[in-house]
Amino acid sequence: MNTKKQIVEGSHAVAEIMKNLRPAVVAAYPITPQTHIVEDLAKMKDNGEADFEFINAESEFSAASMVLGASATGVRTYTATSSQGLLLMTEVLFNIAGMRLPVVVTCANRAISSPINIWNDQQDSVTIRDAGWLQLYAETNQEAVDLHILAYKLAESLMLPVMVNMDGFVLTHTFESVEIPEVSLIKKFLPDYLAPKDSTLDTANSRSLGTFATPERYLEIRQELFEDVAAAKKEIVRQNSEFKKVFGRGIGNGLIEEYKTKDADIILVAMGSVCGTIKEVIDQLRTKGKKVGLLKIISFRPFPDVEIVKALSKVKYVAVVDKAISIGTEGILATEIKRACYGQLKAQISSFVVGLGGRDITEKMISDIVDLAKVKTGKIGFVGR
Repeated sequence: MNTKKQIVEGSHAVAEIMKNLRPAVVAAYPITPQTHIVEDLAKMKDNGEADFEFINAESEFSAASMVLGASATGVRTYTATSSQGLLLMTEVLFNIAGMRLPVVVTCANRAISSPINIWNDQQDSVTIRDAGWLQLYAETNQEAVDLHILAYKLAESLMLPVMVNMDGFVLTHTFESVEIPEVSLIKKFLPDYLAPKDSTLDTANSRSLGTFATPERYLEIRQELFEDVAAAKKEIVRQNSEFKKVFGRGIGNGLIEEYKTKDADIILVAMGSVCGTIKEVIDQLRTKGKKVGLLKIISFRPFPDVEIVKALSKVKYVAVVDKAISIGTEGILATEIKRACYGQLKAQISSFVVGLGGRDITEKMISDIVDLAKVKTGKIGFVGR
């Protein structure tokens, strides 16, 4: 057997797959609801189940700095965080991307203060969407496991950092049936990491990374990062296809996943665990003759503009379901969808914000959004108040 199927908490599933992915350095600082992931990794190290170097950092800024330094020496690294912890890392996250280091981070999505709130929405990760990281979003704990494997393959083939996002508590603290691939199977897809010799720190061959750039060079460096992140879409699709061959499963085409969209006249667009609730509602509404579908966004960065336009090309109404908001405008995913589709679709696109601060997202809310999508005329909708 090359996989181990078990019913486990989402955080433990992530810790298990991280152990099998064989990072050399794990640096972490505990923050709810991420804590169980790094707690489990610390136990694995203490029990002799793993041989990575585990560093208890004094803050998330320090944890990010440690994995930056370790990655710069050419080894596989890992950390995890949430909410204010992710924002505290922001300066270092930009540096990691600018230095083209293949770091992987798990974000257990949680609301941002103030007021203090420990429950789930996606405001934290979408807030740092411009840092230069690839961002992937999981609907289920199985997807969270699989996306971590895919993340390292992408990071190390593209020399770009990747953030895997899973909804805090909704996934991290929920028990589900999950298959954890063994090391032998993972190695067929993800070999040991061999860092490029010309971009790693080595005491025998001194060099500097991320050094000073004058105005004559800075624009070109940023343009190169921009172009490489945008071009990563092809590699995501390719590696997702390879993943399916090795593991016998995969998530859409790696960028998006369509659910009953082919004949739909209303398509909901969302990312993360809310997609499971949306699918349940769609199945119910279809028994009543309502043609509703779902477009699930897996890759928020790079943003799959072309694939989204194609998926929405024949639909009359689009309802974007956001678990984050850009204060003063609308849902952040909604803005991205409208930008991608501008001048290319005749569909009416509406923005709905749900679940902020962990508010339950009920089937009735989703059903109401389907009805509101036909009558709403541009005003943002807060559903569940």
